[in-house]
Amino acid sequence: MKKLKTHRGAAKRFKITGSGKVKYKKANLRHLLTGKPSGRKRALGKADTLNTTQSAIIKKLLPYL
Repeated sequence: MKKLKTHRGAAKRFKITGSGKVKYKKANLRHLLTGKPSGRKRALGKADTLNTTQSAIIKKLLPYL
């Protein structure tokens, strides 16, 4: 049986925590920031976790992480 390959795009975007949750960085914090309120920018700066349905899909893409 062949080895499973890690999806490199997913590996760069997601990290699996010690408890098995999938952590990711939110979008919309790269440019055009002057029109966004401070509270929104602060919220976008914090990492978030995926829900169980999405994390199951991502874990299939990252078999060894």
